[in-house]
Amino acid sequence: MTSLLDTPLVRPGIGQGLKDVFHRRYLLKLLVRKEIKLRYRGSVLGVIWSYVKPAIQFVVFYIAMGVFLGLNRNVGNYAVYLFSGIVLINFFTEALNNAAKSIVYNSGLIKKIFLPRELFPVASVFVSAAHFFPQLVVLLIGCLLTGWQPTPLGVLAGFAGFLVLAMLSVGLGLFFSSVNVYFRDSENFVEMMLMVATWVSPVMYQWTMVHERLGDFWFAVYQANPVTVGVELFHYAFWSTTSGGDAALAAPPQLFELWLPVALVVSAAVLALGQFTFRRLEVKFAQEL
Repeated sequence: MTSLLDTPLVRPGIGQGLKDVFHRRYLLKLLVRKEIKLRYRGSVLGVIWSYVKPAIQFVVFYIAMGVFLGLNRNVGNYAVYLFSGIVLINFFTEALNNAAKSIVYNSGLIKKIFLPRELFPVASVFVSAAHFFPQLVVLLIGCLLTGWQPTPLGVLAGFAGFLVLAMLSVGLGLFFSSVNVYFRDSENFVEMMLMVATWVSPVMYQWTMVHERLGDFWFAVYQANPVTVGVELFHYAFWSTTSGGDAALAAPPQLFELWLPVALVVSAAVLALGQFTFRRLEVKFAQEL
């Protein structure tokens, strides 16, 4: 029998980062359930709000960009093109916005007990994913009604686009949730950054318009943004094989050979930076909160 003297001492409050989230998956599941119940508590429409917001956003963007600016005449099946981008960018904006506030919003729980603090931003991303999948079902229905022909490469592209933005959301969520404990105005910075990301990414327009105006060098800088690559992958997956879609216009040259690996590397680097920053700052969370 091993005695207490043979047990190595472990410094209290020091964990293994995201590994602890995996080891305590049951706590993650409880947090996700709690967040979903709290979000719709006292709500008349409940989960239907997951459909109302993207629907209104789609109508506004379609009228503004499709009808007034004429993109629906220049882009075949513009409705599917627009909605496929909106679905993914909404997942990213909701996930990062909620993850950045997660530590401050759960300050009461953090000050009372110790548990892996990474659970809170990661749970926010999972809750956003739970809202993402019903919208994805609506997108799939729209694609099927417009002659969508799924291909193995297209399915892989859709999964890769979601994976890129999920990794980026967790990394940025870890970074800004920890910084937000010390500097509360970082929430405003995140909201401003998400507004820019929505308009800079090719959600409402095609990448060819960017290339024509920026040239090769600045277009390469533009393509290094993982959000841009994720949206283009979704367009390739869901719009390119529908009636009016065009695979050549959905994906810029070397999307899979170059830009997808670049997006994965950048997202992984952001994830590592977010984890490093979070672990350095979490030691004083309870005092600062």
